[in-house]
Formats: sequence, C-alpha cells, structure tokens
Amino acid sequence: MPEKVLLGPEPLTAAQVVDVVRGHAPVGLTDAAEKNLAATRQHIENLAHAVTPTYGVSTGFGALATRHIPVESRTALQRSLIRSHAAGAGPAVEAEVVRALMLLRLRTLASGYTGVRPGTAQTLAALLNADITPVVHEYGSLGCSGDLAPLAAVALALMGEGEVAYRGEVVEAGEALKHAGIEPVVLAEKEGLALTNGTDGMLGMLLLAAADLHRLFDIADLTAAMSVEALLGTDRAFAADLQALRPHPGQATSAARMWQALQGSKIVESHRGPDCNRVQDAYSLRCAPQVHGAARDSLAHAELVGERELMSAVDNPVVLADGRVESNGNFHGAPVAYVLDFLAIPIADVASIAERRTDRMLDKARSHGLPPFLADDPGVDSGHMIAQYTQAAVVSELKRLAVPASVDSIPSSAMQEDHVSMGWSAARKLRKAVDGLTTVLAIELLTAARALDFRAPLEPSPVTGRVRDLLRTKVNGPGPDRHLAPEIAAAEELVRSGAVLDAARLS
Repeated sequence: MPEKVLLGPEPLTAAQVVDVVRGHAPVGLTDAAEKNLAATRQHIENLAHAVTPTYGVSTGFGALATRHIPVESRTALQRSLIRSHAAGAGPAVEAEVVRALMLLRLRTLASGYTGVRPGTAQTLAALLNADITPVVHEYGSLGCSGDLAPLAAVALALMGEGEVAYRGEVVEAGEALKHAGIEPVVLAEKEGLALTNGTDGMLGMLLLAAADLHRLFDIADLTAAMSVEALLGTDRAFAADLQALRPHPGQATSAARMWQALQGSKIVESHRGPDCNRVQDAYSLRCAPQVHGAARDSLAHAELVGERELMSAVDNPVVLADGRVESNGNFHGAPVAYVLDFLAIPIADVASIAERRTDRMLDKARSHGLPPFLADDPGVDSGHMIAQYTQAAVVSELKRLAVPASVDSIPSSAMQEDHVSMGWSAARKLRKAVDGLTTVLAIELLTAARALDFRAPLEPSPVTGRVRDLLRTKVNGPGPDRHLAPEIAAAEELVRSGAVLDAARLS
C-alpha cells in the first residue's frame, strides 16, 4: 500500500500528485487543515446571517451576483448551482484526469481559504480513497472562473447525483456512495463556488504530462543514439567539451546520455579513422541534443509553473485569516494555459526529428548500406515503409496540436467573464500530443533496432544491445511476412512503461 498523503496548508509535490492519481495512495487531512477549515467556516457562518450581502455566500453568481438570496433559499441555490454547472458534453475524460482534478481541488479546500465545512472536504477525500470517479465530460471548461463543468461534475457526485465509475462500471453516484458507506453532502453557503472555482483540471493534466515527458525525453535520447549507431554516425559531436560551448542544461543532459549510450559500440568504432569519407552527420543525428535539450529546458519551465500552482489557493471569493471575504482573479488559467501550449511545441519538434532519423534509415541512398526500407526481401515485402508513413501522419498531427489554444478567448456569462484562458483545451491537446510522441518514438525504436541487426556481425554498444534484445522478446525480429501493427503496439508499451529505460540503465 502506498504511503498516505496528508493535505493541509503546505503544498503538495508533483510526485505526491502522481502517487495519488496513478498509484492510488490514500489521502487524508492534517490536523492543521481541519482546524483551519473550522475557523474559516465560522467566518462564512457569520457572514451568511449578516445584513450586508456577500458574493458567493448570500448572493447569486457570475452575472447574477447582484441578487440577494434569502436564507431559506440558499441550500437550493447551492444545489441548483452544481446541477446547472454540471453541463459538460462529449466523451468522458480519462479516470486519471478526474482523480487529479479531485485531489487538487481537495488540496485547495484543505488550504483553509475557501470556507467549506470540514465534513465536505472529508467526503471528497473519501471518494478518492474509495476509487469513486465522477464521469467528467470533454467539453465544458473555458479555463476561467475555474474548470467549471468538470469540477461541477465532481461536486454533483459529492451530492450523490450524476454518474460515477466504480468497480469497473458506470453507476449512479448515490448507489456508489451508499455501497462505499459515504454519506452524500448537502451543500451549505459558499460551498458550491468553492468546489467549482479552480484550475485543477488543467493543472492536473500539466503535472501528469510532465511526469510522462521526463520518461519520453529520456527515451528520445536513447532512440536517437540507436539511430546514430545504425546510420554509421559519430558520437564525437556529443562530447562534453563541445557541448559546454553552449551551456544549456537540457542539452548537456541529452548529449551526455547519447554519448553514454554509444560507448563500447563496435559499429561506431568500425568507421573511425582516415578511411571514413563523411565529414559531418545530418542535422537529425548531430543536432539531437540541441533539440532534445531545448525540450528538457521547456519542461523545466513548465514544472516551475506547476510548483507555483501547487502552492496556490485558487478560489473566488477567498476567506482570509482575519475573516474578510475578498473577490479576486486567481481563477484565471493563463499561467497554466501558456505552459500547456508551450509544451506541445517541443513535443512536435522531438517527434519531427525522430521521424527524420527513421526516414533516413529506410532510404537506400542515405542509409550507408542498409537494405531499402529495411525489408527482408525488397520488392517482395515493404519492410518499414508504411511504419514511417504512420510516424509521419502522427508528426503532422502533432504540428497541428502545437497551435496554441491560449491565444483564443470566447466571452461568456453575459460578458462578465469576458476574457478566458482556454487552458482546459490546451491541456486536452497536450495529452494527445504525449500519446503521439509515444507512438513516434516506438516506431523509431523498432526501426533502429532492426537496422542494428543488419549491421551484424558488428555488435552495437552494450546499452543499445540490451534495448534491442528486450525488443526481440516482444517482436518477431528480422524476417519476411512480419506483422508490424502488433510490433508497433508492443514497442509503444515498452516506451509507455519505461521498460526500455530499465534495460538501458542509463544514468
């Protein structure tokens, strides 16, 4: 059982988020969180019975904020808010996205700035621990005033309404809560807003993508090294003294990993010296550390934004320690939306340079002795010709996904919400881009491993040899009549799981 993650005033780490979302680590509230929740809730109770109306406590919402709501109608107001806001459409998003959404909203509730009752936060924690996952739809967030429709779907489940995924089935929320022994929440003043007014969905998708991209950028270094080796390229361009002339940290990391991967290669050694007639390798080989390194540095910036967001309390209005309830604009998703869009650019570029290396291995005129398309019997079979087509189609899609969503804005709520971030859309694009890069690298891995086989009897480096041997346990290897679709799927799984990195054992 993973270690329990306790939420309170202190920020979570990205690793803790991944542990809860993917590792199903249990969650709970710290004593400090429960104390702060009780204290700020008392401020809300006082304001709820005051003569002067307070936004979100005794008024309507958004463009209807000027209407004062009588005490006897406020429970209905909260219920109506959630029911009306749970207006998403389209396919259900992935369970891990919903779990991230739930966890990060709970983190903000636990910060003590939202005014919810302790029991409401505890019930949200109970849903996570019971693995009850509300059905959240693809469309419904503009990335401003929070991920409204997605978060409302979660709040609806807290009320025992709507649909949830539970024990492998989609069932009514009330049924799942009853089975898990969880009492539905009857929302009180301010709680509807507190449950929906956050950027948790887009932040969750950023943190999950960042975890995936660390693995994928490491694998890109490895597949690039295999391609360099298979194409009789040199490792000299990756030497530390050359890389130090342009001291970008990501570039240094990628170059060092590629250099390490190629050490001990009999293939590389075979074409050193005066008999080699090539002066320089193609850009897709020689410049891999520069491209991969820039991607790493872009990821580092995005993670910095994620760390700041994990220290933030995003709600409107917020309840301050002295009892003031203040409206603010912290729910605007621009800081997260920009880096979500930003990451789609290096993903497209890392995929693009990988596709160029793959194409080079298939071209008899540029592959330095490899058979056309790496076919066992060129003309009788087509080798990896169409695998590269698939790779190229994905790369083209990745370039379209790199077009930013955050430059758009669609006014809403009768022009009260007149400039929005579209951060949820940027996050959804990024998830597709991560999947696309996985496929592209899997095809390069498969192609480079096959090309290395054609260099026999020369042996690859110990690192690339281990990776090639791992791949051989999952695919047929050289020979006619190969069925490439399942081989690509097997390679994708090795990339997705990180098994190729375990085999490489690169530092």
